[in-house]
Amino acid sequence: MKKLLVIFAAGIMFSSLSHAAETQKNEDEKTLYAVGVNMARSISVFNLTPKEFELVLQGLQDTQAAKKPDFDVASYNIKIQELARARRKALGDKQAEAGKEYLAKSAKEKGAIKTQSGIVYIPITEGKGEPPKAADTVKVNYQGTLIDGKEFDSTYKRGKPLEFRLDNVIKCWTEGLQKMKPGGKAKLVCPADLAYGDKGAGELILPGATLSFDVELLDVKRAPVLPAKAVAPPAPKTPSKPAPKATK
Repeated sequence: MKKLLVIFAAGIMFSSLSHAAETQKNEDEKTLYAVGVNMARSISVFNLTPKEFELVLQGLQDTQAAKKPDFDVASYNIKIQELARARRKALGDKQAEAGKEYLAKSAKEKGAIKTQSGIVYIPITEGKGEPPKAADTVKVNYQGTLIDGKEFDSTYKRGKPLEFRLDNVIKCWTEGLQKMKPGGKAKLVCPADLAYGDKGAGELILPGATLSFDVELLDVKRAPVLPAKAVAPPAPKTPSKPAPKATK
């Protein structure tokens, strides 16, 4: 699970899109509907209001009808980028504030441990044996949810555990799973800076999002212990030649 995983807020606001999906019957209709979905996802960073979405839609319709704009659209490319950055930052700030509250609440749960880095670790089942180290490969089942409880990923639903080297995932997992023992279960509440940060991931994990994972550590494959390199003894020093005798 590499660092990969933005709710399309506009799509949620316009529920007619989801209803429309039910009316697509043949492959061509589904393909064209998918075009619309992908276009909507590409502008999700703007977190559009219904009124703003109408303006975007007007631009699509006018372009489709070959209607020439009454201003130089190309000159607005920089403004588009600036707006995207500003909206993304606002979204991240909002997520960060909500995340702080969620972390504080989670830290008060029974048995919760808040680490120095900010992770809230809540053991559920102890497990047995030695915890994994960062270089070990682990096999886990997990369910990932947003702070509102919405699931964004689950190996249980996929029906297949995930196996990965522990130092090749988000920092929250690298640290948190080293507190678990094989067979154990725990809840990890991950602050954004130890998860996907200000970039977010996929469609659901927004910039600045705090995440919650219910993790079951199924197995640990220990990294091979490399033998210590033999250190050669220092080479003996070449004896210095005696100084020549002074000649009379």
